[in-house]
Amino acid sequence: MNPRSLVPKKVFFTSGIGVADDPLLSFEYALREAKIEKFNLVPVSSIAPPNVKIIDIDEGLKYLKAGQIVFCVLARFTSNEKGKEIFSSVGVALPKDKKYNGYFTEYHGYYTGKEEGHAKNMAKSMLKSMYNVEIDKEFEIFKRATVKDYTTVVSAAVFIL
Repeated sequence: MNPRSLVPKKVFFTSGIGVADDPLLSFEYALREAKIEKFNLVPVSSIAPPNVKIIDIDEGLKYLKAGQIVFCVLARFTSNEKGKEIFSSVGVALPKDKKYNGYFTEYHGYYTGKEEGHAKNMAKSMLKSMYNVEIDKEFEIFKRATVKDYTTVVSAAVFIL
């Protein structure tokens, strides 16, 4: 296999919430709501390839088949502390100069009201501290839920090779 073929060309963002009497089931239901339950997800770290194109989920899903190994930046959090709020988020910052890579960040935990925007801001910080370049695009997907039974929130940036 040509190693260059593993450089993603496109990415889409998705998120979901799942609630069940079992933590694994709640995770499955969150993946279903996010429309990525049919794939073998491989979490990767934080690099957005140069020239990666952000597409919408409906377009992205057209490229994928059930059972396919799919790379993603995944934030996930599960709790059974009824009444607590939980969240997951994935942020991205892409440089204006396309010869540089961008950054993704994932963030999750108990919600206190200060978390929205944090993943995006961290991605911007990473990009600025690495290259000190102008930012072209920044984005964050954020999901929040109130815990009932076992509750899982997922947010993902899903790569298309």
